[in-house]
Amino acid sequence: MKPVIALVGRPNVGKSTLFNRLTKTRDAIVADYAGLTRDRHYGNGKQGKHEFIVIDTGGFEPDASSGIYREMAKQTQQAVAEADVVVFVVDARGGLSAQDHDIAKYLRKLGKPCLVIANKAEGMKEGVQLVEFYELGLGEVFPVSAAHGQGIRSLVDMALDRLGWTLPDETDTVEDPAVIKLAVAGRPNVGKSTLINTWLGEERLVAFDMPGTTRDAISVPFERGGQRFELIDTAGLRRKGKVFEAIEKFSVVKTLQAIESASVVLLLIDATQGVTDQDAHIAGYILESGRAVVVAVNKWDAVDDYQRELVRRSLETRLGFLKFAALHMISAQKRQGLGPVWDSIAQAHRAANCKMPTPVLTRLLLEAVQFQTPKKNGAYRPKLRYAHQGGMNPPIIVIHGNSLEHVTEAYKRFLEGRFRKEFNLIGTPLRIEMKSSTNPYADKDDR
Repeated sequence: MKPVIALVGRPNVGKSTLFNRLTKTRDAIVADYAGLTRDRHYGNGKQGKHEFIVIDTGGFEPDASSGIYREMAKQTQQAVAEADVVVFVVDARGGLSAQDHDIAKYLRKLGKPCLVIANKAEGMKEGVQLVEFYELGLGEVFPVSAAHGQGIRSLVDMALDRLGWTLPDETDTVEDPAVIKLAVAGRPNVGKSTLINTWLGEERLVAFDMPGTTRDAISVPFERGGQRFELIDTAGLRRKGKVFEAIEKFSVVKTLQAIESASVVLLLIDATQGVTDQDAHIAGYILESGRAVVVAVNKWDAVDDYQRELVRRSLETRLGFLKFAALHMISAQKRQGLGPVWDSIAQAHRAANCKMPTPVLTRLLLEAVQFQTPKKNGAYRPKLRYAHQGGMNPPIIVIHGNSLEHVTEAYKRFLEGRFRKEFNLIGTPLRIEMKSSTNPYADKDDR
């Protein structure tokens, strides 16, 4: 098993910067803003042939008794419980604080292996500036600079040495195609984190009655019925005019990246708010990205029959372009209607990766043309000759023939319906590309 290193400390000491440095990624949002990280965030690190897991945590207040800070403290406590060694990050430039003393007191009680790291120590003379941190009673203090990469290699060596961990040589790992990446997307406060916590059976993510609690795209491994998933909780997407904080702008970027990298996206809608313009905007982005999608209306138990009818009508009018997606009415908090959602997710994933043989596609195309020929445009009538598959996730069908630039959008939708019915393409966008053959002698002079 890989050793687990948890990064703990008060807000804005550079834990996320250190996380990115250790994992050699930019998975954690970094900005000069206190309290940015809220959920615990996992990543894989590697130094030489030694691999380890890093957990980034939010600003830790062990004695927080209420509100969002109490939820963040619970996340950090869980990360510390899972860790083999704790890296306590302090601010070399900001100096020692009362909150550092509170965290040190908590860590001393646990008795886990712990390293005190004085971050932001670039350009500082070692010794005098770090003396005050010895008051924490956790042993030697090591200066590093996460932003500049100073002392990072020594930090990993000390953490592994503290455990006495001997790791076998392992080859580089690649992304496992058997794992389905499932991104849960939607507006703020629709219940994305609550839904994932319900699936996992634990308070893995901060779920709090305040819009915008999640600010980063958090990835959690999960297995159901022998199928492995990677659940991605995303930050709620607001309208551009509503995104004032730079932090929220970073969160939007992370959410869009999570959608693009996902295999399937679960679009979550709030039944109490109905289908808004922003829901349609997010759905449009999912469609543009070509991701397989399942639509779920959350908080269905909190609305009456009249509101339910309004939601159904708004789904037809505002999300009519997602008619190919399965629709479910659920309650994440009360665990209602969640089983069929998994069936639709699996079905959407199969459809997105469906293999369509060329002979079958060509037969369907010729049958469709025989049933209804494309309209003539002036002197030209499109002639559709054969079709083949041009890609998966999303499925792409390439049709060859003559004068195909004159094929109307209505006729493309007619063809799409035929292909969808034959291959049961529920839950995935389908792209149809037209390629007209050219006359090789068209540009040559008559002789």
